[in-house]
Amino acid sequence: MTGITIQEVVLDCTDPAALAAFWGRLLECGWGSLDDNWAVVHASPLMGFQRVPEAKSSPKNRLHLDIQVDDITAAIERAEALGAHTLGDPNFGTEGGFQVMLDPEDNEFCLVSDPAGTWHRALLASITNLP
Repeated sequence: MTGITIQEVVLDCTDPAALAAFWGRLLECGWGSLDDNWAVVHASPLMGFQRVPEAKSSPKNRLHLDIQVDDITAAIERAEALGAHTLGDPNFGTEGGFQVMLDPEDNEFCLVSDPAGTWHRALLASITNLP
């Protein structure tokens, strides 16, 4: 099929501008608001934030972002300084790993360290159903 691509990943939230500002700072990307109900971060892919009336009711997301970083300890400290907090214990050692984090509205994301590219290569090697 042609002409099909992911336009953006959208997170429901109660304060689109504030959450877009957090993610923009975390990812070191530009961000902006269309109006009080919609904001966007210029990441790849784009991240959209749409206002919904209800707060998050489930403790578990069905979608989360994995954000690869060079220095996971520094990235955790930086994310916390921006308003995130950790969820559970870290899962990393000398060959990399991850830490589950929560953004200011409790949306999960993972900071991932994969310095040798082992995880990334394994993911790509597992893809067998190509169009």
